[in-house]
Parts: sequence; C-alpha cells; structure tokens
Amino acid sequence: MKVCIAEKPSVAKDIAGVIGANQRRDGYFEGNGYQVTWTFGHFCTLKEPHDYTERWKAWRLEDLPMIPSSFGIKLIDNAGALKQFGVIESLVSQCEEVINCGDAGQEGELIQRWVLLKAKCNVPVRRLWISSLTEQAIREGFEKLKDSELYNNLYAAGSARAIGDWLLGMNATRLFTKKFGQGKVVLSIGRVQTPTLALIVQRQKEINAFVSEEYWELKTIYRDTEFTANIDRLKSEEKAKKGLAYLLLHDFEITSFEKKEGKEGNPKLFDLTSLQVEANKKYGYSAEDTLKHTQNLYEKKFITYPRVDTTYLSEDLHPKVEGILRELTHYAQYTAPLLEKPVPKSKTVFDDKKVTDHHAIIPTGVQPNHLSQDEKRIYDLVTRRFIAVFYPECKVSNTTVLGKVGQVEFKATGKQILEPGWRVLYANDASAKKEAAEEEKLMPNFEVGERGPHEPRVHQGKTTPPKAYTEATLLRAMETAGKQVEDDEMRELLKDNGIGRPSTRANIIETLFKRRYIEKKKKNIVATQTGIDLIDTIQNELLKSAELTGNWERKLRLIEKGEYSMDTFKQELIQMVVDLTQEVKNNRGRAISIAEEVPVEVEKEVKEKKPAKPKEPKEEINIESLTCPKCKAHLLKKGKTAYGCSNFQVCGFKIPFEFLGKKLTDKHVYDLLSKGKTSRIKGLQIPGNPETTDARLVMNGDFNFEVG
Repeated sequence: MKVCIAEKPSVAKDIAGVIGANQRRDGYFEGNGYQVTWTFGHFCTLKEPHDYTERWKAWRLEDLPMIPSSFGIKLIDNAGALKQFGVIESLVSQCEEVINCGDAGQEGELIQRWVLLKAKCNVPVRRLWISSLTEQAIREGFEKLKDSELYNNLYAAGSARAIGDWLLGMNATRLFTKKFGQGKVVLSIGRVQTPTLALIVQRQKEINAFVSEEYWELKTIYRDTEFTANIDRLKSEEKAKKGLAYLLLHDFEITSFEKKEGKEGNPKLFDLTSLQVEANKKYGYSAEDTLKHTQNLYEKKFITYPRVDTTYLSEDLHPKVEGILRELTHYAQYTAPLLEKPVPKSKTVFDDKKVTDHHAIIPTGVQPNHLSQDEKRIYDLVTRRFIAVFYPECKVSNTTVLGKVGQVEFKATGKQILEPGWRVLYANDASAKKEAAEEEKLMPNFEVGERGPHEPRVHQGKTTPPKAYTEATLLRAMETAGKQVEDDEMRELLKDNGIGRPSTRANIIETLFKRRYIEKKKKNIVATQTGIDLIDTIQNELLKSAELTGNWERKLRLIEKGEYSMDTFKQELIQMVVDLTQEVKNNRGRAISIAEEVPVEVEKEVKEKKPAKPKEPKEEINIESLTCPKCKAHLLKKGKTAYGCSNFQVCGFKIPFEFLGKKLTDKHVYDLLSKGKTSRIKGLQIPGNPETTDARLVMNGDFNFEVG
C-alpha cells in the first residue's frame, strides 16, 4: 500500500479522486493500492523553552540566552491534530512507500518532513510536486514523482528558518520584555517583523521631522505648450520676480526639437508580491486578503500555485499556453488576435534560469464559476496580465523640446501613444485611462530657430514630505530590503535579499497591526508611539536593519540551493543572540508600556507561573487574540452567534456561544482551543435524551464538537 499525505482534506479529496482511492475511511481515503490522508497546517512545531528545561518556563533575564544543545520537535497540543496524526502514524507504519503530497514550497516541505519524522517513517518517500490542482496536473505529477532527497536542501532551508526565528524570537522577545517592558507588556521581536517595523518607523520619523519649504519656478507658454525653466528651484520670491522681469524682455526661441519613436515593454507576469501590490493599488485589498482570495482560486483549480517569487514561466510551459488561451472564452475578444499566429517564446516570459520551485501565477484554463466579487477581481487581474504579456509592445512617440528666453533655458516633453499594443487589455480600466491621459501629451511640431512672443509666469509651490507607506509600497520595500527600486529587472535581482518570503510578508504586516506597533490611517500605514519607542530602544543594528535581514534571507536561499551550510547559518545566529543578550543586559533605557494584550503563539508561555501560591485573580481571556486551531493562519473573530476563524469563508471553523442548551463561557472556549476539551459542564441537553447530562465538550479531528 502507498500512503499519500496531502496538506489539507480538500486537496486529499482531489488527489484521491484522480488516483482512484474512492473509499472514505476515518481520516483517509483508500483504493487502487493507495491510502490518501492529510494534515491541516502545522501538526508539529519546534519544542518550546520549557520543554527543554523547567527552568526556562518562567521569564528571567538571568536565564538568557536560551540555546538548546539540539532542537527538537513536538506535536501541537490539539485534540483534532493528535487524532489525525494517529491516523497518519498508523498508516505510515504499515505501508511500503510514502508519497509526500504537501504544499509544494519551503513551508509545505517542512510541515510534511516534521510529521514523517515524528511518525518514525522508515520506508522510501517520493515527492508530488505540482503547480496547480487540476486533474491533469495531479495526473501528470503522479507520472513524474520525484525522489524525496531532491528536496533535502529545501527542508534544510525551512529548518534553518524555523530555528533562526526561534533563537531570535524567543530570546529577544524575553530579553526586551524583561529589560524594558512595563507591567505585563510583551515586547515582541522577530527576525523579519522588527526590521519591517524599523522601515515604517524610519519613514514616520522622516515625515514628522519634515519642514515644508516654499519654492518658485519660472514657466512660460509658447504656442500653447508649457515650458519649465531648466534651472534649480528658486528659494525666494524676490529672485523669481527678477527672473520674470528678465523673461518679459526677450522672445522665446526654439533651440532643439527631437521626436523619437519608442516602445513600452509589456508588464511582467505576477508573482505573489506584485499581485498583492496591484490589488492594493486598484482595490485597496490588504496583502493578507489578496493572499486569501488567491489561495481560494488556486484550491478551486482556476489559477496556478500562488506563493511564488518569480515573474517568469518555465520553457516547457510554452506548448501549453495556446491551449490555456483557447480555454479563456470569457476573454475571447483579447485572445482571438493572439490565436491567429503562434505564441511567441520570448525570454521576457519564458526563462528556466529565473524559475526555481514554481513559475509565475497564471490561469489554468479551467472555466471559473461560483466566485465571490473579490475572487473575480483577483482572477481578472491574473488573467489580463497573462494575456497582456503575449501582446505586441505599446509603441509611443516621445518628444523633447528645448528653448531659451535670453540666457534662461527651458524644456518641455510630450508623449503620444501610436499603437496601444498590450494596453488594449486595460483600455476600459478607469485608473489605467486616467494614467494614460496624464502620460499622453500631444505637442505641435516646432522648427529649430523659430522665435516669438510667449507668456511667462511664476509658479509657487511647497516641498512635500516623504509619502507614508501603503501596503503596496511596504510590500515593495520588503521585497527590496528598503531600497527604492522602480525598474522591474533590478527588482528581480534584489529579490534574494528581500525581507521575508512572499508567502509570509502579509502575515508579518498583520502581526505588526495586531501587536499595535502600526496602524492604518486611510490607506497609509503609520507607526504608533509604542512601535517608535520599541525601535528607539533597540540599539543593535542587526535586529532592525532591512539590509542585514535581507542578507540572512539570501543565505537561506543559498541553503535551499545547496550553496550554504545550515549549521553555519545556525552558529551565526547563536553568536548574534549571545552578543545581543550581553549588550541589552548592560543597556539602560526607558520602560515601554502598551495596552495589555494576551500574548499568542511564540509568546504564549509569557505569563510567569509562580510556585504554589494562593489563587491569584483570574486573568482576562481575550479569545480574539488567539489563532484559529484549524488553519493555523488567522486570528479568531467574535461574530453574532459564535467565535470563528477570521478567514471563515475558506476555513469554516467556529465555536458557537451556545451549545447543547448551555451558554459557553470564554473559559470553556479557551479550554477547547488550548486543550481540545473543557472541564465538566453541568446541564447539557443531548438531543433525544429527556434528561440533562453533565459532561466535557471535546473538539474532534474534524474540528467539530462532541460530548466526551
């Protein structure tokens, strides 16, 4: 029997349907020589400090740094996960081969490897590596299963990332909290989160410190065309008036007229970051929302794997493009001209050297249906971009005119779109229309040497502060480690040094919002006083430098390629943590306070438990600060009748306020989430039983609730 382990139940069902494992069992599908089971997110996690030694349970400065001699993993404390892991463990112990069908990325590889490690898998493992969930892709994937060892470097990079985040997150968070935190505040520090916050704080300080200055420019109109003086902005009105008086004494003379035809290159295909940027600009979607909608489209088989950082396609996809274009019947008016001739195989689209695990995000050709408004918008962005890259370039005419009035030189530029090319895909787009109208400026033909009267004037303006980050510009800054880069090719080169990975950046931004280090004002992201105080307190540049964090990211990618040692990376981080601890312990700084929060995930053990004492007053339980136990990706949210995953439409997890006739307290809900069961509840009304029952509520493997 061959055991396939998928990343979630829905994917397992798709795979089972394709390979003929059609009999449903408890926790798996079976048939045709296969058993198909699943995880749902992180079943295993790195051990917490108190798992290594009881001494590390309490938060004490004298115990830092915490450096385990070796890192271990453990199962998460969740009844549903434990039950499903039991199924996996049992199947793996009796099979002849395991097929790893996990999410085809670094994190997916790590999740599956840890599960197989914990399940003591000692049979051969092969890897299903696919870029979409269509039946054809799954079938082809099973025909070309890879040896698991080909992905050892990917696993090593995932492990190095997790260990690095543990070392820095656990130690630095405790270090800064105990040294500078006031009251019960947790000062959360992270390898990616802190430099991202530092970018926002730096921009905030630049804005706060900015002093607007007035300036004056000399302009003139000649033959209905506005020219601007080719000199530095004038700092005083008096100089401007003198300049204007001088201009009134002389005619305008044309000294140069140049008209050049050029081309505007096609836009690149989307990687996840550029899709998040575009969706934020056009629809105001947060990075997390865009990722959610994109993931939904992927799971519904309408687009390819979304968590990618390349804007290129592999060369072997070229023969399939025509078929995909033919299937896009809703876009027939745009695809028809392309299908009249062979699809070009341009290096700006197809390049194996620019593709690693996956190619850029494109439609699969499967006809979309039952989409929400948000999903339709994301699908349209992806599909139009896919079609646009195969269109001719946009042909333009660029005009530059130079002139002079006396000794003062003037300049004007214009642009005309001659052949729209790929721009026809966006002809009806309101924002694109506006952009094109602003760009396009028709100019008359001028003759060198011609001269005549003109209408000079003084333009008065004010310097403006740097712009606050939006999610779009922050994502770009994370991608390029804070460097201001407009050129697409240069951006591609900097991606290896970006902060975080495309799949994690949205979560990092959400974490900063949740910790109240940043907040949103309209579309702008601004640092709160707490965020500013935290960055000001951190003297160590390594912790907050986007460039240095980008360098770590580059090393993680080199580990993935087999060009850097995981052990070397780990030792570098250990040394950094040791040095940082010593530095902060000897540092003097002011305490930082913040509105109280229940810490979650990495800091969940923050509340110090003192040895046996009389019961202290109960801590307030904040359910909405906890992460959904099912998808492990989103916070819980309070609705009208239940607590549910904030990504409920996709995840589906919820805990009702009332169950079996009893109102559940926040303590009951908290116990279900943290322990998988409640204490005994009196007076439960079981359907069909006239008498009430006293019993515990238990969360089962499907994340539903039953009497236990």
